[in-house]
Amino acid sequence: MLLEPDVENEVAYELCQLLGRAILPVRTAGEPGTAFFLAHPTGEFLLTADVVAAYAEGLGLRPSVTEPAGVAGDDLPLADRPAWWVRDPGLGVAIMPTGDLHTLAAGQGWQWRVQPVPATVAVRADEIAGFGAEPVTAIVLALGVGTDGTRPLEVAVERAVRDGERLRISAALPAGYVGAPVFGVRPDDAGELGLRCLGVVLPADTDSGQAHGHPVATLDRVLAALPAR
Repeated sequence: MLLEPDVENEVAYELCQLLGRAILPVRTAGEPGTAFFLAHPTGEFLLTADVVAAYAEGLGLRPSVTEPAGVAGDDLPLADRPAWWVRDPGLGVAIMPTGDLHTLAAGQGWQWRVQPVPATVAVRADEIAGFGAEPVTAIVLALGVGTDGTRPLEVAVERAVRDGERLRISAALPAGYVGAPVFGVRPDDAGELGLRCLGVVLPADTDSGQAHGHPVATLDRVLAALPAR
């Protein structure tokens, strides 16, 4: 659904309030990325793009996502923990069951204080099939990259279009956005508008060096690929 600009701004603001602490910056050996927590009936997971996980060196520990204050530090190294990721290059995503993250935190005297994206807002396959040729509002919640190297929480309000069985964000996104969640608004079976997590931002397609937007690994397919606990 394509929303009016004022409604887009309202949804973007609410996303920051409700799910801002679901988002983590990923430090990599290449381009930085974003990861996010997902709460599923089978457990909690950290999701990102496969290319981000492939080169991940650490998770940025934003002060708002850990407690007590000042104990966790600024970064959680990942370079020596590649087995924590379950990578799916075909789908383009990487998934980490978060049990080891919580165990590590407890051993260091702190705990996570996050707002996972609930699986109940995941877009369904039939909803993806219902997308037509017209663009829909796509709101990306990510950690950008500041000029000083900081990773501020940002919201990009863009457009997504149907691309076969997937969606595609039609604009190139700033640095740091790959791996971030994409949200939209869809009517439910009763006709009421509700938030949907459309999927995970994948790297931009390029042709002769020119970016042509970002494919989205839709969350219905990601949920089907979650590893057994």
